[in-house]
Amino acid sequence: MPLIQVKLIEDVFTAEQKQRIVRELTDAMVAIEGENMRPVTWCIVEEVHSGDWGIAGNPLTTSDVKALAAGVAA
Repeated sequence: MPLIQVKLIEDVFTAEQKQRIVRELTDAMVAIEGENMRPVTWCIVEEVHSGDWGIAGNPLTTSDVKALAAGVAA
């Protein structure tokens, strides 16, 4: 049974966007594995506290991610 795990920095995505992530990732997995697997395909979205996520030794905050999404250089 597939388990899709998604980790996001808190307060970047709305509840509606997270629901869309669950639906669309599940659909993508089912497209590969077959429709009969939909009932046993799990998708978990977890939020990580702002600043508790780092890339290349640099912590990222919610505002950093929002600036990146907006195309603003850090």
